[in-house]
Amino acid sequence: MSGTSHVYAGAAQAGRDARGGIYRREVGDGYWEQLSSGLPEDTQVQAITVHPTDSDIVYLGTHKGPFRSLDRGEHWERLNFPDDGTQVWSILVHPHNPRILYAGTSPVGVYRSDDGGDSWHPLATPKLPERVKMEFPCRAMRIAADPSNADELYATLEVGGVMRSLNGGESWNDCSDDLIELAKRPHLKSKIQSNTEIEGMMDGHALCVSAATPGTVYLAVRMGLFRSTDRGTSWEDMEVGRFSPLTYSRDVRVSPRDPRMLYACFSPAARSQDGSLYRSQDLGETWTRFDHDIKAETTMMAVAPHPADPEQVYCASRSGQVFGTQDGGQTWQEYRLPEGVRDVYAIACG
Repeated sequence: MSGTSHVYAGAAQAGRDARGGIYRREVGDGYWEQLSSGLPEDTQVQAITVHPTDSDIVYLGTHKGPFRSLDRGEHWERLNFPDDGTQVWSILVHPHNPRILYAGTSPVGVYRSDDGGDSWHPLATPKLPERVKMEFPCRAMRIAADPSNADELYATLEVGGVMRSLNGGESWNDCSDDLIELAKRPHLKSKIQSNTEIEGMMDGHALCVSAATPGTVYLAVRMGLFRSTDRGTSWEDMEVGRFSPLTYSRDVRVSPRDPRMLYACFSPAARSQDGSLYRSQDLGETWTRFDHDIKAETTMMAVAPHPADPEQVYCASRSGQVFGTQDGGQTWQEYRLPEGVRDVYAIACG
């Protein structure tokens, strides 16, 4: 399949009236395939990572650990992960050595592989204060490395703020004090399941670091987008409400082809009837809506810029709508996933 681009979408809800799993669509083709060979029947997919230099290799984070495919999802194998029952919510490929992988888990932990996923070992257990008690266990939703110093790792937690390692994961420290300070502002207070109004600022969904701004972290939480220019020590509100009527942020990513370009998903809430995709071409100073002439029926959950073709960008809503452009955002098409697919958390392409 070399030379062919595919879009992958993962759903995390499985049950009598819902379908989870991993789905693939060839760019330019007309249908979705469910990819199930080697996966448990009730697989819930929470993360998809396509290998940055070999798009035949795809990694999944699931409620039953990490899986890998060497043939673009035709067949899957469960990787030799040390803890059965640990859910994997994020997988990062090292920016300079693709044999090194990191997996973020629930309960909160980070695991490392030095051989492309064949074997894994746990890194230092993060010792973070439990500031917010939710109805579900806290999870490491996204791990990012600073491209200028790949030993500098960041992870955002749902619901637990941000943690940082400056030594490749050998130790972690909490980076959430300033997020809690921001939560004192009236418009940044939010309480849904817990007994504290810092809940919204600690509800981390995604983060990224651009090669254009070493040491600067971009963070997506329930209350919007936030930025740290000092490696997570302090945070500032990027005030995306100046550009978007929707500010609940589920995803933020750097373009693989342009380090000054960011993409972010905005919606009214975790479960809503609207959603949108925005783009910034100046590292978040200004934003414009990117997904022209589409109608998301539910929360916009994830965005995937193509790793090699800057004209291709895809995004997915919670209820199974996938939107894509192949001409840099001039036109968009909707590719709805099969009936019954619910809770789409992840999208990737390559």
